[in-house]
Amino acid sequence: MRARAGTTTPFYFGKTITSELVNYDGNYPYGNAPKGIYREETTDVGIFPPNGFGLYDMHGNVWEWCQDVWHSNYNGAPTDGSAWETGGNDNVSPLRGGCWSDDPGGCRSACRSFDVVRHDNRYNNVGFRLVCSGERTL
Repeated sequence: MRARAGTTTPFYFGKTITSELVNYDGNYPYGNAPKGIYREETTDVGIFPPNGFGLYDMHGNVWEWCQDVWHSNYNGAPTDGSAWETGGNDNVSPLRGGCWSDDPGGCRSACRSFDVVRHDNRYNNVGFRLVCSGERTL
């Protein structure tokens, strides 16, 4: 999984979460972690540590729209890391990562939500990640 960058813990940095590592509602501790900060808004990318692949904010800040279509389970999902764009419900898109207003459980790698794809989405807790491949020239 890209969010955990090859780790097997609930978060790429370990078994628990704190508001020093992720933007979420710190009023709700996860596991044995202490209460933390509730910022009540998004934060700039890069203020929290990246995962092992160099990706920032894979947990918290904003829910991220996924390229896949919604499936109720993972039976038949691709195993090569590609998007699952066939079958399922193509009117609904998975959301991953949790957001600034969630409790820490919503930020776990295993947690997912969904939203209708074809509507005017103006939420301040949902976004997307732009991915580029290939060489970059200036």
